[in-house]
Amino acid sequence: MTTKTVSKEELKSLYEKDFYRWIIENVELLKNKEFDLVDWDNVIEELESMGRSELRSVISFMAVILEHLYKWENFRENENMGDSWIDSIDNARTELDYLFSDSPSLRRKVQEGVDLAWKNAVKRLVRWFEKPLNEKLAKKYFGKLPTEKNFPEKCPYSFDDILNYKPWKKNSEE
Repeated sequence: MTTKTVSKEELKSLYEKDFYRWIIENVELLKNKEFDLVDWDNVIEELESMGRSELRSVISFMAVILEHLYKWENFRENENMGDSWIDSIDNARTELDYLFSDSPSLRRKVQEGVDLAWKNAVKRLVRWFEKPLNEKLAKKYFGKLPTEKNFPEKCPYSFDDILNYKPWKKNSEE
């Protein structure tokens, strides 16, 4: 795509007014090696934001896995309960596989994020028990609606558990 040359000041204002055009203009400048015209401050900000977004996605998928692993091991009432949890775990693991294959360094970085993922999972667990359908389970296991204080402070699962543990296969062959 050929774009008309814009001044550095115009480029900076495009960042706020027309983000897509700002991207196109900066890409063209980079391709043409016109580095002195690139809006570096905002390019750097966007690159950092992309990295944070990828990390947030991974932590979010890990929280889903942790929530459902914990539910399976602690609140499963009968054999018919939990199939949707397995599906959620499998789907989240598939997404993690994709993210880690696309960005291998995320795997190393996110191991530090297990505690944050657990905190998010606990918030999800509390909200799950607040649903009218689950109030009886809350009373059975906690005697009341649980709060974050009713769950382990430290994550009971390792990073390897998040990626591989299948408690539903404990009594059968892997």
